[in-house]
Amino acid sequence: MSWAAAPLNWWWVAWVALAPLWVVVGQPVAQRQPGRSPNLAQGLARFCLRPTTYAAAWGLGYHGCTLWWITGLHPLTWLGIPWLGSVAITGFCWLFITLWGTVPLMGWAWVLSRQRDRPLGFRLLLGVAGWCALETWLNLTPLSWTSLSFTQSPGNLVILHLGRLAGPLLVTAAIVAVNGLLAEGWGLARKGDTAGSQRLGAIAVGGLLVAHLVGFGLYAQPLGDRPAAALQLGVVQGNIPTREKLSAMGIRRAVDRYISGYETLAQQGVDGVLTPEGALPLFWNPATNPMRQAVLERGVPLWLGTFVKDDRQITQSLLAIAGDGAVVGRYNKVKLVPLGEYIPFQETLGKLINRLSPIEANMIPGTMSQQFATPLGRAIASICYESAFPALFRNQAVAGGEFILTASNLDPYSEVLMAQHQAQDLLRAIETDRWAARATNTGYSSFIDPHGHIIWRSRPFTLVSHAETLYRRQTKTLYVRWGDWLTPTLLFSTVIWAIALGRADRRFSPPS
Repeated sequence: MSWAAAPLNWWWVAWVALAPLWVVVGQPVAQRQPGRSPNLAQGLARFCLRPTTYAAAWGLGYHGCTLWWITGLHPLTWLGIPWLGSVAITGFCWLFITLWGTVPLMGWAWVLSRQRDRPLGFRLLLGVAGWCALETWLNLTPLSWTSLSFTQSPGNLVILHLGRLAGPLLVTAAIVAVNGLLAEGWGLARKGDTAGSQRLGAIAVGGLLVAHLVGFGLYAQPLGDRPAAALQLGVVQGNIPTREKLSAMGIRRAVDRYISGYETLAQQGVDGVLTPEGALPLFWNPATNPMRQAVLERGVPLWLGTFVKDDRQITQSLLAIAGDGAVVGRYNKVKLVPLGEYIPFQETLGKLINRLSPIEANMIPGTMSQQFATPLGRAIASICYESAFPALFRNQAVAGGEFILTASNLDPYSEVLMAQHQAQDLLRAIETDRWAARATNTGYSSFIDPHGHIIWRSRPFTLVSHAETLYRRQTKTLYVRWGDWLTPTLLFSTVIWAIALGRADRRFSPPS
């Protein structure tokens, strides 16, 4: 399954990669014979054949491989952390986040295995509903990245358009359903039911085709953008490693590069300029901020990624600065990175784990109800890691956000994260039917249209200033209007069917 995700983008693998897990979860577990004590080998074999063990292996493989870029944190010696301490912190972060996605999957497998004697249709519904519920829960937590829908971005733009109907979970549901049909068909074939197996295989292929036809119908719709809604926006990619940016020399380099990039774009006549997350590692001070002084001289609006300190409270923010230097909008990062921007369970972990953030205090998150006013209209704002949380984008689209602005750092990670982060923003652009501008520190900065086409993308680890035309849009997709209606519908249907099956069992059970 991890091969389907960026940067490999072998998206077709996802449509079969879950089926083996479904097959083994549906197999009966060998029971210990009464009166006989198993030897070590037998006990180990039974443990390895448990559904939860299979799920743990699958989850560790998918989440662990997909998230391997996290190990790019090492070395952290530039923060004064010893080499072995850096290895320990990096390994802990990677393993913890991998297990965060794996443990709920083990619960999914256990529940599904307990229903192996239920009707095939109920097992399919339970498997799809359970997986959607699992991803819904994970997206409500501070850690979420590896949704199955993410495996189709950017390779399969057609299927991603299902997100306009019910968000990314409709794509996930389609993937799980096709895999489940293939797995159940394989199970019938092993039992000798060739006709039943072929029937399920045909349904799986038919469902795959129907899902893509629906997606293609949405994909083929023209954008119909009006020239009056056009905006010429520029992005600056500073390419300054965080370990350098925090030094006095690094701060001077950041100031020089971002002012130079801003002035270059201003001379080209852009309507606004976007900078990455934390472009200047300084607390915002309008009186002394050099970027604001550049805005006063050039008069071109700027979106500045910076840190804001109010009454000892620190936020990771994106400021909308008008041509006269006034701050007309502010977006505070909602989904802060654990251990990087705040320490969970501060009283205990704070004494054991060194900080990975350049700020010497816990940051506070913004609210989900934020609206980001800018000199060019209301925008949908996102800072770095938030690209994996579709509800943030949907809420701002409902409130009138007309285009997406993403500001990210992505240092010190490799191109794997750059590709995956761009894939997340591409999903959000399609779901909300919005143009997106992405400014990153190290790559990939890009512009994406509402159909998911990457209009331009920067080369990684380079200093870049670039401008493109995008358009303000006020459309509202079904997902923007209704949100995630799919998961509650699936869960409600599953509960109703389970109740009906329970009543049938009691009706036809023999008297005791």
